[in-house]
Amino acid sequence: MMTRRITQLLIGLAMYGISLAMFIRAGLGLDPWDVFHQGVAGLSGLSIGTVVIAVSFLVLLLWIPLRQKPGFGTLANAVLVGVFADVGLALIPAFSHLGGQIGMLAGAVLLNGIASACYIGARLGPGARDGLMTGLARRTGWSVRLSRTLIEVVVLGIGWLLGGSVGAGTVVYALAIGPLVQLLLPLFTVPEKTRPVAAEAEPAGAERGTETEAAAAGAVQN
Repeated sequence: MMTRRITQLLIGLAMYGISLAMFIRAGLGLDPWDVFHQGVAGLSGLSIGTVVIAVSFLVLLLWIPLRQKPGFGTLANAVLVGVFADVGLALIPAFSHLGGQIGMLAGAVLLNGIASACYIGARLGPGARDGLMTGLARRTGWSVRLSRTLIEVVVLGIGWLLGGSVGAGTVVYALAIGPLVQLLLPLFTVPEKTRPVAAEAEPAGAERGTETEAAAAGAVQN
């Protein structure tokens, strides 16, 4: 079972990084965190993958006052998404024709949804940005959705000011990714080991609810 979880996690993170590269090559706008990553990359001269990795570890520092604990999946997420984003950018050409851009955007959203369901379903720890959102919600009493919205509005605004790409793709991602991950998550969630029904009924349901809420809120951000 653990072999499946680790394999699914690594495949999911690789696909997530490739989907980020596809969003960039589509040239129609990025999700809020990647608008920020792109803005910082343009300002610093670093590759976007390097920026994704650096920001991930900086965000993990914010977990300390929130009393969040990273898992193996958290650390793998912090490194591998950025690595595969740079690999994808090296392999995927940019599109100048609108039809190609729209096709690339649609493929990026679908791949991102599958990737998110894979790594969340592996149950090996949230991504750095996901944990920041859920940790903030737990410590403040805010809803996950409100915490996500506040965080992403801030990073989107800063990223836009730094020159990150905001466009139709930003809106499409915001509207599509939650429902898509919620639809796919049951297919990829690795079941827990069988336990007595009476002992597991309430906790198991609570865990699935938390994962689904996070996914529906777009907690799929690396």
